[in-house]
Amino acid sequence: MSLAQLHYTSAPPGPDGSGFRFTAVSPGLPQSLLREAEQLIGYEPPRDAPPRPTDAELADFPQALSHSVLSDGGRLLARTVYTGADYSGRWGNFHAHAVHLPDGAQLPGGVLPITAWDSSQWAVRTPEGGVPAPLEKLAPSGLFGVDGLASFAASRAAWLAGFFGDLRRLCEDPAAPQIVLVEQRSADVAQWVALGSAVLPLESARRLTFTTYTRRPQQARQQIIGVLPDDAQSMSGHDHRYRLHHCAGRAGPVEGTADAWAQTAARVWLGRAPELFRAAEALSEGPFEAGPLAALALGAGIALPAGSRAAGVGWVPGRIDVLDEEQLERLVATVCAPGEERHAEESAALGRLFAALEGRVPAAVTAPLAALLLTEAVRTAGAGLSPVRRSALTEGLRQRLAAELGPEIREGVAHGTDAVRPLELLRIADTLDVDCTDLLPDLARKLSRALLADPDGVYTPSVRLCLEEQFELRAALLEKLDTFAAGDPPAAARMLERTALPFTGMQALPHLRMCAEASRVGNGDRVSTLHSVLRASGMSPFAEPLVLRTAVALVWDGVVPRAGEARLMLDETGSDAHRTAGTWTVLVRAALEGSVDDPDVPALARDLLRRFTGELDAQVRGALMLLDFAGQLREGTAPEGWTARVLSLRSAADPVEPVVLERTFRALARRLLGDDVPDGELFALTHSGDADLIAAYGRAARDERVLNRLRISPGYVADCFTAWSGHSGASTDWDNTRNVLLEDVLRPIVRALPDGDIAAVEQRLERAGGRWAEGFRTWNRPGAFGRFAQRFGGGRGRRGYGSGAADSTRWGDVEPPRKGGRES
Repeated sequence: MSLAQLHYTSAPPGPDGSGFRFTAVSPGLPQSLLREAEQLIGYEPPRDAPPRPTDAELADFPQALSHSVLSDGGRLLARTVYTGADYSGRWGNFHAHAVHLPDGAQLPGGVLPITAWDSSQWAVRTPEGGVPAPLEKLAPSGLFGVDGLASFAASRAAWLAGFFGDLRRLCEDPAAPQIVLVEQRSADVAQWVALGSAVLPLESARRLTFTTYTRRPQQARQQIIGVLPDDAQSMSGHDHRYRLHHCAGRAGPVEGTADAWAQTAARVWLGRAPELFRAAEALSEGPFEAGPLAALALGAGIALPAGSRAAGVGWVPGRIDVLDEEQLERLVATVCAPGEERHAEESAALGRLFAALEGRVPAAVTAPLAALLLTEAVRTAGAGLSPVRRSALTEGLRQRLAAELGPEIREGVAHGTDAVRPLELLRIADTLDVDCTDLLPDLARKLSRALLADPDGVYTPSVRLCLEEQFELRAALLEKLDTFAAGDPPAAARMLERTALPFTGMQALPHLRMCAEASRVGNGDRVSTLHSVLRASGMSPFAEPLVLRTAVALVWDGVVPRAGEARLMLDETGSDAHRTAGTWTVLVRAALEGSVDDPDVPALARDLLRRFTGELDAQVRGALMLLDFAGQLREGTAPEGWTARVLSLRSAADPVEPVVLERTFRALARRLLGDDVPDGELFALTHSGDADLIAAYGRAARDERVLNRLRISPGYVADCFTAWSGHSGASTDWDNTRNVLLEDVLRPIVRALPDGDIAAVEQRLERAGGRWAEGFRTWNRPGAFGRFAQRFGGGRGRRGYGSGAADSTRWGDVEPPRKGGRES
């Protein structure tokens, strides 16, 4: 099939006029296409061109070979050359010869447009008769042989990767900046286009548009634009529109767009192996995939930069059959040769490559890779675990590596900056038979501390694998962890819960086993958990009391046991085990810090006083005696002299924990508000001068049970009136307290009593003798409190007890006061 052609030049007058016009056009080409083509095939000679060139000078004028996309989707491939004088003798003529390719059509044979450079089929004059001769194909010139292009690529090595990166962007994004190539010769621009067409996927290369020469680059629509240095000045300052590659003169290569694929493509051209581009395209899953091209390049022995090496090495595993044994051997030799510094991504890819090759190719092929991986693993922090096993090394290679790397391995194991790195090196030491036995105890100590401090961060898969493989290290680590577990059991339990560190061997490890059991059973009945944890130790707390300390720390983990739990522990294990383990102090805290409402606290205090006589100092002993006496007051077994006893014990135990003091004062106040109070006890309280104790009495008197009894017992009302009206002037605190109790507690209740109960109160007070009945009647009359207070001594004072009005909101649980009588 003949190609549709058109010729354009300056011609004599004819039916279509004179001057520049189409002088020969294949039938069927529409005028609209000709008008569009006319804008693409013009020519302006260079700025410094001679005005009247000789034939020799004409041959040096740049050729404009252009490949352009038309509005109808078709393409125009045109060659325009300067021809000198026209038919009239005027200088400035040019001749354009173009072929039209309809949308979807290709050049005959599927050749690329750039191959038409300097083809012998391009005409420099209009054909006779104005009819284009049939044109079956455009025979390629000899400019684009592999050797010639490779030599040109070598001369432009600094620009190759950047150019290929920009070319990729153009193919992926039509809005990407156009590429401007600045060269002294249009033939060099054509070679650039040929280099680019070779690296692109075939379909992208066929669609690539270009012009090898133009005087007006800012009007050019092609993707690649060739200009002379004189015309490049107008392109500066338009980086958003153009990527300027100034390959002539002193300007350096453009920066910033080269990626792994572009870097690889540049090295392939420099390696004179362009056949790899089409081979890689056949293996690729998508355009511009760096892996296949890099793998083939490495298999051809072409050295690549680090990013390209990583892409190629990472692509090979799983596709080993694509490369033959000779290619694999060259690939291994190439990646192992000295070159650019390797980064973590490449090192990881090399490990995967080794794992894929091992056992599938002869050991001689993988030996250099094994040596490289071991060396990298020793000398590169963060390289991770080496996949190389002893079987992958010949004895000679192993000995050589051991001699070369042994000192570095031992140094890293002994002085590693983190917990993981020494384990990685220890694994390599085993592979190379480098003895590190003397370093294991210190390594185990460091690793155990790191595991306790950050189990999630330290117990990585690589650490787990190392411990599974290193029996001696694992045994030393477990011994150290057992020792540390005795010092901080909760931390060890948390570590075991998060790491599942195995220790099923013959080692005793009592503390570590208890920690594991505590993590397993979780929270529940704490005394039962204590029994389970102690059983897990495999030792009796009587034979090894330290396991008791570990168990207590695990079960309560900084929380003070309840008094009942502490009593059970003490009864079950006895004082000797607690004394040796040091856990007796936990029992003491359970008593001293026990809740005010815990009924077991006094009994625990009593047990501690009896069993740890020699261990208690005076302050603790006094506090425990206060708790014991509070229990006696509650039980009704305390000997007389309650107030004096409490004040004496408080003085001996000072400073007393607030909860101990609150329990004791509340017990005393409740007893004073109860029945059968010995004579003199209330007197002792009112004259004690202890504001806290008097305030506690005031709080107890406002307890709901006291109020309820006052509402139903006239006799109790009479007793409280007598108690709270007496001892006037004993102290300011007492006067304030009793007046508030009379006004705020007793008066509202009395005013709500029926007349019969009021009469019963008065009768009870009359039987008591003295002026109590008269005083009650006076007090009970409206507005009489002021006169009553003056009569019985003391003013109303402030509303509060001892420490202030805020204390009046806290009341204990009390029994009502009596002085030997029965309720009426």
